[in-house]
Amino acid sequence: MNAHAILMEAVWVMIGTIGDIPRQGSRRVQNGSMRIAVFRTLDDRIFAIEDRCPHKNGPLSEGIVHDGCVTCPLHNWVISLETGEAQGADQGRTPTFPVRLENQNIYLSLTPTTPAR
Repeated sequence: MNAHAILMEAVWVMIGTIGDIPRQGSRRVQNGSMRIAVFRTLDDRIFAIEDRCPHKNGPLSEGIVHDGCVTCPLHNWVISLETGEAQGADQGRTPTFPVRLENQNIYLSLTPTTPAR
């Protein structure tokens, strides 16, 4: 493996178990100055996005989870948990982070999949 491949390899951090997050709920993870919100949907899918709405930086971890999205508690922007994209007429994107579930353990990569916009 060359040096470039080593730098690009994701570092996975175990952040807890699926039982730590209620269905349609979230948990926050601090990564330096950034907060990452980890969500569990009604059908037990796990997603991670920066805990900051692209509109006015509202805390998405305090929003309502529904249909693979979260609604920001400040101004009702709807953000896709999968892509971080604002839905409907709203425009903007919140960074997303890779997650994986092994047995009941949730692993989070601290390298964003998509950048903010």
